[in-house]
Amino acid sequence: MRMVDGMIAIRFKLNGDDRSISVAPNTNLADILRDEFGLTGTKIGCDQGVCGACTVLADGVPIASCTTFAWQCDGRVLLSIEGLAQDGKLDPLQEAFKTHSAFQCGYCTPGMILLAKALLDSNPAPDRHVIKDWMQSNICRCTGYQVIVEAIEHAARRRHEAGR
Repeated sequence: MRMVDGMIAIRFKLNGDDRSISVAPNTNLADILRDEFGLTGTKIGCDQGVCGACTVLADGVPIASCTTFAWQCDGRVLLSIEGLAQDGKLDPLQEAFKTHSAFQCGYCTPGMILLAKALLDSNPAPDRHVIKDWMQSNICRCTGYQVIVEAIEHAARRRHEAGR
């Protein structure tokens, strides 16, 4: 990371690809994902880091991209919802959300799925209580949370059956 003419040059890996960009010191990660890289799956809901719509993973850890400065991601590995599917095949979490209709308007869905991925990566067999506790940081105003919890349970079972 270096500063040139008031801009900070940063490098990171985004959805498996090496990226570099120069940003103003006050530029947040959500804005560069959406405006510079065209990754509009990352939504901005509250713009204060409390609703979860902008959740992305940084080194496998969920972060609020609306309150994370882009320069804080220098050298990190980032995953947005667009990087989850591989070779045109949905991730088991995406499939589970689809199977269980765990979305309605879809605004919160990318953040919910990435938060759930972080959960299942750290705890492959969470019980319902753990899932509810983990997911409480993301807000959904449409579906109610029951189908989201069921989708995550389904994905955990599928991952277990697949040996992942």
